[in-house]
Amino acid sequence: MKSPFPGMDPYLERHWLHVHTKLVAYAADALNERLPEDLIASAEERVAVQADVPEDRDVAFGPDVRVFELPSDSSAITSMSAEGGLVTAPFRLVVTDDPITERFILIFEAGTEKVITVIEFVRPTNKQGRGLREFRRKRRRLLAEGVNVVEIDLIRAGDWERLLLPHRCPRKTVTPYRVMIRVPSDPDAVYFHPISMRSPLPKIQIPLRKKDAAVEVDLQPLLNQLYERGRYSRRLNYGKPPKPPLNDADEKWVAQLLKDSGRR
Repeated sequence: MKSPFPGMDPYLERHWLHVHTKLVAYAADALNERLPEDLIASAEERVAVQADVPEDRDVAFGPDVRVFELPSDSSAITSMSAEGGLVTAPFRLVVTDDPITERFILIFEAGTEKVITVIEFVRPTNKQGRGLREFRRKRRRLLAEGVNVVEIDLIRAGDWERLLLPHRCPRKTVTPYRVMIRVPSDPDAVYFHPISMRSPLPKIQIPLRKKDAAVEVDLQPLLNQLYERGRYSRRLNYGKPPKPPLNDADEKWVAQLLKDSGRR
């Protein structure tokens, strides 16, 4: 079965690790069918800076950092407290700081390996705390080096308005999702695609070199492919509200959409 939503399905957001990975792979494949012969789109990885405090632990940010260390027998664990006294408890919780792996797309020249464009499918950790600051710093560096930056934001968790800074979005163009494109030749501008939940995802123009025409990527078929191959019609529970919560208008629209499609 296909998703009941015409565009982005908000119920996919709880499975963002898988969704993000597949969208990066599918988009790179789609680009390689359209790029000039001397350009290559490659799915790449980096170790990311984690956000300070996740806003919603129901959204998959990365590997769980909380590890439960169980006692080897039925006796309680004994350890030293910070003040030097003994502390006993049935369990000891250990926090590890495992790095998060982020995936993105590089478009580069064959032979020279010169990076032309970076395409990011934004994660929640890119929109809060240290992760947000690092993401913006990296964007500034890429633009200073002459690299185009495309940010595709299909998840509502996090502070997208801080991600957009120093630009501000007019109230009439505020939507749940968006695409932001920055090019070094126009450093004061952001090319902004507002994306409604009620419409199909757009076809977006990916900037390349000055001598090249922009190449078009149609996001909706990529999402449809992901939904069907990931068997999300079986996996998603449309009987419960999505997380993060919807605003009042979208909540009513979603409830009616799911009722009309027989999913609720």
